[in-house]
Amino acid sequence: MRFFQTIKNIWTIEELRKRLLVTLLLVATYRLGCYVVLPGIAPGAIDALQNFTNRTGMMQLLDMFSGGAFSQASIFALGIMPYITASIVIQLLGMVLPSFQKMQREGESGRQKLNQYTRYLTVLILLLQAPAYLINLQYQAHIQFSFMTVIYLTIILAAGSMFIMWLGERITDRGIGNGISFIILVGIIARLPGALSYEFLSRLPGTSGTEGGLVMFIVEVVLLFAVTVGAVLLVQGTRKVPVQYAKRIVGNRQYGGARQYIPLKVNAAGVMPIIFAQAIMFIPITLAGFGSSEGGSGFFAAMSDINGFWYNFIFFVMIVAFTYFYTAITVRPTQMAEDMKRNNGFIPGVKPGKKTAEYLDTIMSRITLPGSLFLGVVAILPAFARFFGISQNFAQFFGGTSLLIMVGVVLDTLQHIESHLMMHHYDGLMKEGKIKGRTTGNAY
Repeated sequence: MRFFQTIKNIWTIEELRKRLLVTLLLVATYRLGCYVVLPGIAPGAIDALQNFTNRTGMMQLLDMFSGGAFSQASIFALGIMPYITASIVIQLLGMVLPSFQKMQREGESGRQKLNQYTRYLTVLILLLQAPAYLINLQYQAHIQFSFMTVIYLTIILAAGSMFIMWLGERITDRGIGNGISFIILVGIIARLPGALSYEFLSRLPGTSGTEGGLVMFIVEVVLLFAVTVGAVLLVQGTRKVPVQYAKRIVGNRQYGGARQYIPLKVNAAGVMPIIFAQAIMFIPITLAGFGSSEGGSGFFAAMSDINGFWYNFIFFVMIVAFTYFYTAITVRPTQMAEDMKRNNGFIPGVKPGKKTAEYLDTIMSRITLPGSLFLGVVAILPAFARFFGISQNFAQFFGGTSLLIMVGVVLDTLQHIESHLMMHHYDGLMKEGKIKGRTTGNAY
């Protein structure tokens, strides 16, 4: 069979085999750490925290991004989101501060400096989030921590998140795909079997909330498949712009003269906008001390209700805005126009240079609008799923952040594997065509 032949080809390539084994080893290390409980936490406290997490939408979302470590009171409880938040802040500073813009243009040396600043900022964010998490743990589990214990556990939580960041960097360097994105993917997938089984059992006759029974469960799975197909189309959708290259005669040979295409992606920003928006939406609940805001009112209560109108409205608007923002960073029509002009290329009917840049910018603006709106709609689909009676655990996978991240990261990882296969003259993963996936930006 073709599938087993592809697996054999993957295992035959030594470099690819080593990268896959390293990735699996580092992922196993991460999953093991998710079950290492903080010192001094009794089993009863963990049960109380899990009960609170399961009945609160925002806490379930935090638990999903941490791979279940949040509800386990694990040393990895804060997950990778503090690093993502720090990355967002550094990228925003690169838009407004000349010194950061200069570092962005310095190439590898500038990138290393920005990465170092990101790590420093991550530590500062952890020093805020770790005490907030411990306050929530005290509030829910009815336990008391001394001042020195809070300091001690804060250091452990911060070290745990920094270790996850280190694992992600090692996966990027020695494994397959983007390590930070892959860790987020693993955390999300780890919650999927439990959510699916819970939804199935809740639809069995004789249990509460069995409206529709197993027929309703089948309908939910079919709709989930349809949404997943739509997300794949969003990630892979492109607008092909024809480019004609002038003929050149060098000696006795002719170069150029062929028509090629520039694939402008409908969603050039990938899953970055939704991760950016989600990280910012976590800030109010962090400032309020995680669970302490759940019983409150006003702004913090609205931002804690992931099924509420204002939370989803603000989330939708932020995703649209971040899609335009990140697309403007990653897709540069002026640079593309200059490269075409330098290589004697032109778009039929459009003058080279400034007119070409304006033409490409217009196309990007037109295709980014529907792409950003569809991305926002998919992101808030879990709220609609909850409205129709789907359980909170399963609704998180019914569109939303989890689905888009899974689709984007899986396609990106498969694209890396396929590139190794094609480089060694093996067939790709698909029988026909190639996995287009994301070609710009990272997934975090």
